[in-house]
Amino acid sequence: MKSNFLCLLALLLIAGCSKPKVEADYQIVPLPQTVNSIGGQGFELNGKTLIIYQAGNEVQKQTATFLSEYIKYSTGLELSITDTDASDNAIILKTGYEGENAEAYSLTVNANRIVIDGACEAGVFYGVQTLRKAIPVQDSEVEVVFPAVEIKDYPRFGYRGMHLDVSRHFFPLDFVKKYIDILALHNINRFHWHLSDDQGWRIEIKKYPELTKIGSQRAQTLIEKKDGEYDGKPYGGYFTQNEAREVVEYAAKRFITVIPEIDLPGHMQAALASYPELGCTGGPYKVAEDWGVFEDVLCAGNDTVYTFLENVFSEIIEIFPSEYIHVGGDECPKARWKECPKCQAKIKALKLAADATHTKEDRLQSHMIGYVEKFLNSKGRQIIGWDEILEGGLAPNATVMSWRGVEGGIEAAKQHHDVIMSPNSYIYFDYYQGEDKDSEPLAFGGYLPVQKVYSLEPVSKSLADDEKKYIIGAQANMWTEYINNTQQVEYMLMPRIAALSEVQWCKPENKDYEKFLPRLAGLMKYYKKMGYNYATHITEIAAEIKPAGNELIVKLFTYDNAPVYYTLDGSEPTEKSTKYEEPLHIGQTADIKAVAYRDNEKSKIYEKKLNFNKATLKGIELVNPTHQNYAFNPSILVDGRRGSGGFASAEWLGFFGNDFIGIVDLGEVQEISKVVTGTYEVESSWIFGAVGYTVAVSEDGKAYKQVYDESYPVMDKVRPTSTVDLTAQFTPVNARYVKITAKNTGTIPDWHAGKGTPAFLFIDEIMIE
Repeated sequence: MKSNFLCLLALLLIAGCSKPKVEADYQIVPLPQTVNSIGGQGFELNGKTLIIYQAGNEVQKQTATFLSEYIKYSTGLELSITDTDASDNAIILKTGYEGENAEAYSLTVNANRIVIDGACEAGVFYGVQTLRKAIPVQDSEVEVVFPAVEIKDYPRFGYRGMHLDVSRHFFPLDFVKKYIDILALHNINRFHWHLSDDQGWRIEIKKYPELTKIGSQRAQTLIEKKDGEYDGKPYGGYFTQNEAREVVEYAAKRFITVIPEIDLPGHMQAALASYPELGCTGGPYKVAEDWGVFEDVLCAGNDTVYTFLENVFSEIIEIFPSEYIHVGGDECPKARWKECPKCQAKIKALKLAADATHTKEDRLQSHMIGYVEKFLNSKGRQIIGWDEILEGGLAPNATVMSWRGVEGGIEAAKQHHDVIMSPNSYIYFDYYQGEDKDSEPLAFGGYLPVQKVYSLEPVSKSLADDEKKYIIGAQANMWTEYINNTQQVEYMLMPRIAALSEVQWCKPENKDYEKFLPRLAGLMKYYKKMGYNYATHITEIAAEIKPAGNELIVKLFTYDNAPVYYTLDGSEPTEKSTKYEEPLHIGQTADIKAVAYRDNEKSKIYEKKLNFNKATLKGIELVNPTHQNYAFNPSILVDGRRGSGGFASAEWLGFFGNDFIGIVDLGEVQEISKVVTGTYEVESSWIFGAVGYTVAVSEDGKAYKQVYDESYPVMDKVRPTSTVDLTAQFTPVNARYVKITAKNTGTIPDWHAGKGTPAFLFIDEIMIE
């Protein structure tokens, strides 16, 4: 009896010591290229599991250490690492995998072991990331069952970048490391560090100590977007060279290369404030307290400037071993160069001439970028520049980072230059994440939800097959004019970086936003566990709206397939409303409202107004070209949806200095009496309203009769951002073709900071009744 009691006690103790088990899920972000079940018993991860790395391999030992830390964080289990082989209950790290992609890996799971085999050490690291993210996040200690699989994985692009601007606002060393950890979680391998700008020089240069003594400090900062209002508080900060090296080393352990940017020849006001002799006028200059573009730039005719650049980059390349050095090249006004005797003398000496598309000053910028490139090439480095470096002729070996849409990248690829796609309308993370901007942190503008990021396809169909190889990757950018603390950086970054990671890693045919959402929800549990400050918009209803003949097909979905109820008349939906079961076919004006229910709690109401009129889903032709940054399909002007997300949301067409002229084909002759055209005014972004509005009609598309003409005054003062409808009301007339002209302001007036340059005109929906 005593013996039976002891046996029972032992069994109870064993049962009490056993840990609950959870099952790993390989549906992660980014999604591996192939995940194949191989059947049989899976692998049980427990406290006795060993992590084994190859003897003598210190890099792999570091990766093994990371894996041990990751597993402890997720499960509470403390696994030992060793270079001594074991026959079972082990996670084996090794290299030797044969694949065409240098960062490829395989991950094989059976009952005895998990083997991560990389084509190189980076491949092993990405295999570790996959294993790590497959473990469900837990709050208590658990053991994990990994189903038996074979994963073969590799990235689509070799360049997978994420950017951080520390010039507009400075962020401390510890946060930069945290930022790098977030990049590593998402398989990103390039950290673009924007270290200099008008508002602050952030890296120590020993030969030029004034750059950090003076250039890293500004007297005050613009308050939000309030022109002329400042906080009166000195602001500054910079990284020593030793701190920068510490960042480089920290990133390298996570297979991330740090690419420094020293922006030139524009965005140099902090440097000019430090060394006034580098400018065309000699100053005085001050570190910029506002955001935007400034006329004072490096003097391209001054030989001292070229010496300065050589000396700065000589120190930069000693700190940063990256093959690439980013030299900026964006937003450089040429007004000072046009007036500067030294610059004009340099133009004459170099025999630079204007042509139909480039001024001689454009050619001068190209000369300066080419000079820096030649210097860096001589040191074994290559340059990256923003797409403005195309203007005036592209430096021979330069890589182009295309931010003003994708057109610059397409042009560079056609010239057989490497390209990194970074279009602002898809992957500028300083744009708003939600349409309700009043409930969002202050942002630059625009509207860039996770779904829009996910939709980016970096390789344009307009490229020939032999040109597509020049698209080497994609990068998102985090500009920080309106992001002044680390919590906001995290909020603007996550979860959009997850969508970015799939753009960078996955093949287009493997991308599916609806299937991505549940995987993203799992990743967001990691965000929560780690204490990150992330946006939660994906818990709201998402929609996909596509035209089909004379209808709009509306597809509603949620990340967790929660039941959705909707109305079409603008009334508030409840559980008693129509339940969404299949895509909606909308062929008339509707005010869609939808709500999801989870545990008797309502989601935020989704609303989209669809306005059907005689122009909706009809053909439209543009007479004048749009600006390359805002050159979307003209059909967005007649898609029944009014632009609401800001000018950079890809909902508006932008015209730079020229008029909007569009011809709508109604399909048949019919009576009309009213034409409304939506415009968008944001004077702080040089977007002015129309100064004239004309409507002409035709039955045959050849002979037009003007039925309306109105002029409007040029904007003469600062105005709030607003949508302004141009409305033409006239006596009923029969027409098939309707020619609509909205006249551009042309040249920005003298009262504005952009005086003398072309104005933007933005157009969205055309409505004809």
